[in-house]
Amino acid sequence: MSRYLLRRLVGVAVTLLVASMVVYLSVFLAPGSPEQVLFGSRPPSPEVQAQVRHAMGLDQNVFVRYFDWLGNVLTGNLGTSLINQQPVTSLLGHPATVTLSLVAYAALLILVVGFGSGLLAALRPGWVDTTVTAVTSVATAVPAFVASGLLISLFAVRLGWFPAYGLADGFGGWVRGLTLPAVALAVISSGMLSRVMRASARQELASEHVVTARMRGIGSARMVRSHVVRNAAGPVVTVAGLQVAGLVAGAVVVEQAFGLSGLGQLLITSVEQKDFPVVQAVALIVVAAFVLLNLAADLIVAALDPRVRAAVSG
Repeated sequence: MSRYLLRRLVGVAVTLLVASMVVYLSVFLAPGSPEQVLFGSRPPSPEVQAQVRHAMGLDQNVFVRYFDWLGNVLTGNLGTSLINQQPVTSLLGHPATVTLSLVAYAALLILVVGFGSGLLAALRPGWVDTTVTAVTSVATAVPAFVASGLLISLFAVRLGWFPAYGLADGFGGWVRGLTLPAVALAVISSGMLSRVMRASARQELASEHVVTARMRGIGSARMVRSHVVRNAAGPVVTVAGLQVAGLVAGAVVVEQAFGLSGLGQLLITSVEQKDFPVVQAVALIVVAAFVLLNLAADLIVAALDPRVRAAVSG
């Protein structure tokens, strides 16, 4: 298991290194340049421009600049915003809190709704299974921006149960303000997780060890908990990890729809303003979150399933 963990950590480190290089180079290959953002529509003399380029290190080779930037990132220095001349880390505090809260809320909904509805459909064939399958089929076909519009129209405008825009003060205000965005973000993923859970649980219910457990008179609750859920957890946790990791990127659309000042909105604003250091920092955070959440899912699967532990240990 320790050898497997070491291999996965090395893989994560290599993935993050390659991703950081792609993020850095893609931003600087885009139209425009940092000095153009600083100078605006009235560029100074060529001598002043040369001095600014030298001060910002833009007269060096792009790979030299990349390794300088990477070294600063590893020490917690994400650079300085070109627009307001503030450290990027100070600009990420509130947006990161909003996005993290939204993703955590949506992940909770995905796990509870997806896991619960899928298990219910597997255990209750007939009209319950048919209803759950129909609902999840519709859910997986509704994009986040469509779900956002429907939720705002129904629950915010018509019923007035939740705010349509922004967050209020206090814990209660955050919960009410994040409920509709979290639901919109979780619709597709919860439907997909439900279908995977249903298929995995159905397969386990038909397996020999479950049939044997029934013949031995083991209670339904214990059988489901010990033999069905535990053995079906592998593919379910893997899919859940992918879906939750994807929420970080999917939050961009939902944050725009509900006016949440999270990382998604910060990224879009920074791209429009060509604030290169902020764009690089947000993109790197999104990639790192995706990779680390997938690593966590793999480790959870290995911890839950003895078959996976035996495979990785061997």
